[in-house]
Amino acid sequence: MTPATQLWVYLSSSPLLWLTVTLAAYAVADRLSAAAGRHPLANPVLISVAALVALLAATGTPYNVYFDGAQFVHFLLGPATVALAVPLYENRRIVLKAVVPVLGALLAGGLTAVVSAVGIAAALGAPPAVLASLAPKSVTAGIAMGIAREIGGDPSLTATLVIATGIIGAMTVAPLMNALGLKDWRARGFAVGLASHGIGTARAFQVNPIAGTFAGVAMGLNGLLTAFIVPVVMSLFRT
Repeated sequence: MTPATQLWVYLSSSPLLWLTVTLAAYAVADRLSAAAGRHPLANPVLISVAALVALLAATGTPYNVYFDGAQFVHFLLGPATVALAVPLYENRRIVLKAVVPVLGALLAGGLTAVVSAVGIAAALGAPPAVLASLAPKSVTAGIAMGIAREIGGDPSLTATLVIATGIIGAMTVAPLMNALGLKDWRARGFAVGLASHGIGTARAFQVNPIAGTFAGVAMGLNGLLTAFIVPVVMSLFRT
């Protein structure tokens, strides 16, 4: 083996390698996003995911090997989600004043996210397992994978769909809201948090703290709502 190959074999045996690579990829992607003025298309999650996929493919590294090293990042999803309670508490008065429209938007958006995805996929002939994997795509990964597992879906496929949904939502929310003339940061944030969970919420915080707060509210409430409505919607489609 060449010296470079020997070095790679040595490094790849360490579980910290992929954790370090993941953090470095995101750090570089975030710098590129900042250099692009936080343009919606320069999403750091999209850039870092593309870079990691390319690296795994180039080195022939199985996903399981990668995840064994990078799973600490996955573990931090829980604390990061709980940390959203901090801006929620700081802006609690603003949130409480909008509780009625928030609940109405939650019900309308949560139902639309599930019914539209499952309905379109069913019309195109998708098998039941794919429908079950697709139904919870608009909630954060930890909740979505648990829901998919319980209703007969594939948690791995659900995780992929969740990430794709989040990236697409984070990239399109600003241009879409601008085109619609929607300037209320509460509505903008709630919409992206409901449709695009954590990735959309991160984007909302980059744009405006009020938008980020309402995105976090939407992400949490939609996770709870979806856990209840997905089994009902899936039973209706199956019958």
